[in-house]
Amino acid sequence: MACRISELVIDAADPDRLAAFWSDVLGYVELGRESDGSIEIGPPDVGFGGPQPTLVFSPTSAPRAEKLRLHIDVNATDRDQDAELERLLALGARPVDVGQTGAENWHVLADPEGNEFCLLHTRLKPF
Repeated sequence: MACRISELVIDAADPDRLAAFWSDVLGYVELGRESDGSIEIGPPDVGFGGPQPTLVFSPTSAPRAEKLRLHIDVNATDRDQDAELERLLALGARPVDVGQTGAENWHVLADPEGNEFCLLHTRLKPF
């Protein structure tokens, strides 16, 4: 028997903004809101417990002190990497320099709150 990741919880200064951004990036929908202001998003028609983890944006007023120790990698499913990069930038992502050489086949980006994530080169099949 083993565990699997069911959800990722991300501290957010503006949970609404991050939930909207990541919903657009991943094709997720809002699954629910908690009384503390947390917002959960996940795959449409599947929700929590499906093959993909849900994301929960939990409100915080604490500033981020340093680089995150965990980041999300994403892959395009219906277009090439260049087209997906343009889409992500239009949604509000921005390029980030974390010391890459320029020879990498991935792009390092940040979401609207500065959380780093990578757009990888390989196109994946959608679920």
